[in-house]
Amino acid sequence: MLIPSIDLMGGRIVQLVQGEKLKLAFDDFEYWIERFQKYPLVQLIDLDAAMRLGNNRALIEMIAKRLPCQVGGGLKTAEDGKLLLEAGAKRVIYGSSLFRPAEPDHIRRHKLIYLEFAEGLKSSLGEEALVFSVDTKAGKVAVKGWKDSVDLTPEEAITWLEDYCAAFLYTHVDTEGTMQGFPLDVAAILRACTAKQLIVAGGIKEHSEIEALDAMGVDVVAGMAVYSGAMEA
Repeated sequence: MLIPSIDLMGGRIVQLVQGEKLKLAFDDFEYWIERFQKYPLVQLIDLDAAMRLGNNRALIEMIAKRLPCQVGGGLKTAEDGKLLLEAGAKRVIYGSSLFRPAEPDHIRRHKLIYLEFAEGLKSSLGEEALVFSVDTKAGKVAVKGWKDSVDLTPEEAITWLEDYCAAFLYTHVDTEGTMQGFPLDVAAILRACTAKQLIVAGGIKEHSEIEALDAMGVDVVAGMAVYSGAMEA
C-alpha cells in the first residue's frame, strides 16, 4: 500500500532532504487534498512540532477532517494524541517520547525505551489508534526531529515495543528525501521483527520498489517522489 505524506512546516507543505534541507514547498492545500482523497490512509506530520519550533495545529485539524490521516510530530503525552483523534485523526504517531533515558532514581524495564509510557498510551488511547515511529540515522534510533540519536538499533526498539501499538513507521533518514531507493534488506530484517503493520519511508523513487515491499508485507510512505512528479500518485 502506498501512503502519501503531507509534511507541514511554517504553514506550508514541504519536502526536506534528510530532515534538514528544504527542497520543495507548496501552498496549494486544496490541490494536494484532492489528489490524495482516493487513498485509504495519508500520513500527516507537523515538522515544526517535531523539531520543537512551534506547530501547524490549525492546518493539521483542517486536513484531518478531510482526509483519513495518521498524524504525528512532537506528541509528548496521551492527551496530545487524544486531542488529535478528537480532531479527526484516524491514528496518532509517537516517536521521540518513547525513547527517553531513565532518571537515575527511576526503576524502569528498559533504560532507553520508555515502555511504561507506551503501556500508558495503549491503556488511554487503545492499541488500534497507535503508530510508533522508529527512525534511524547511521543505524541508530533518531529522535527530536532527527537532531539527536539514542544508542538503540531499530530491531531492538521494535521488538520491545511490539505489544503496545497497531503499526510501526520506520524512516531510513540516511536516504530520506533523496529518491535514491529504500534499502530492501533493511525492510526484510524489520519485517521479521514484528507481526504488526510495518510502514517504511526514506528514498522511495518508483513503483517497482512499492511492489517489492508489498510482496514482503510492507507498506510504503512516499513524499519526494510524489511531489516532484517522479512517481504518479
